[in-house]
Amino acid sequence: MNETASLRARAEIDLAALRANVRVLRARAVGAQLMAVVKSDAYGHGAVPCARAALEAGATWLGTATPQEALALRAAGLGGRVMCWLWTPGGPWREAIEADIDVSVSGMWALREVVAAATEAGIPARVQLKADTGLGRNGCQPADWPELVAAARTAEDAGTVRITGLWSHFACADEPGHPSIAAQLNVFRDMVAYAEKEGVDPEVRHIANSPATLTIPEAHFDLVRTGIAMYGISPSPELGTPADFGLRPVMTLVASVALVKQVPAGHGVSYGHHYTTTAATTLGLVPVGYADGIPRHASGRAPVLVGGARRRIAGRVAMDQFVVDLDGDEIEVGSEAVLFGPGDRGEPSAEDWAQACDTIAYEIVTRIGSRVPRVHLNGTPAGS
Repeated sequence: MNETASLRARAEIDLAALRANVRVLRARAVGAQLMAVVKSDAYGHGAVPCARAALEAGATWLGTATPQEALALRAAGLGGRVMCWLWTPGGPWREAIEADIDVSVSGMWALREVVAAATEAGIPARVQLKADTGLGRNGCQPADWPELVAAARTAEDAGTVRITGLWSHFACADEPGHPSIAAQLNVFRDMVAYAEKEGVDPEVRHIANSPATLTIPEAHFDLVRTGIAMYGISPSPELGTPADFGLRPVMTLVASVALVKQVPAGHGVSYGHHYTTTAATTLGLVPVGYADGIPRHASGRAPVLVGGARRRIAGRVAMDQFVVDLDGDEIEVGSEAVLFGPGDRGEPSAEDWAQACDTIAYEIVTRIGSRVPRVHLNGTPAGS
């Protein structure tokens, strides 16, 4: 048995699928650059290998939430444009400036801190001003935009910053026809026009996330930011399946069956005995649990492919393991239990798990924990 097959569990990451997805998304946004969003360890897929694969496929920007994530990309030797947007007071502004990272600014406190850090470093900071066009999270409100733009322009004239981008984020792009989409686009256009009237000359203007990249071409502007779609997951089932968009899921989550045993009818299974066998049967033990990121909400609900057939989790998901009822089938210990993947072998998808757990597929892949090793496949692009 090879080393990969002997692992308790593994998340297989198909980098060829990721590269193909990036090419599909680039074709959806002709004329716009593509930012590969690799925050949260590339949605659980492994930030550095996924970032490299995305760049190989034509992405020109990398995006992260935190500055620490962006600095880790630089430490791994990744060049090109990198942007991060989730800052708190006292953050590593100088380190980001010295690493040539674009930093997002949503308010005056952040601009003051980045100007001070740039002055100390003696290097102009690459700053992108974020507009709150209606999402109500990060970003500058329209009423405060003139003050922020004026202060940023003053800093630019002083040589401490370079305003490289104007950007925003949709609230409901995954809900086709939602009235907020057109409303946010209008506000964004107005806020961009104001900044440009005041002398801002950005390299990029961007608002499109994955669903907007796929379905709202008028939102593409100079750059699209693709996160979940790059990993082959539809941003919303209402928009279509991954296959409908020409995308392929990148992660396959597999575990080795640790035990198979026969039990009689009426036997309780796992904590609380929320599942009791209705007849004599076989049970299979799958050695992953909520400590590995398997949702406890999957208890009694989520599907798993074992022995060529879809089974359902029997009873509660525990910290390190769960059980499936094998319906009397004799499965060899060490056989694969495929929790989710692209579906080639009839296995469930991450979306199937999301529906079973009353959540979204983003959460299913992102929450897979560090105890599950990522095995990156197809790391060298064809022809290289």
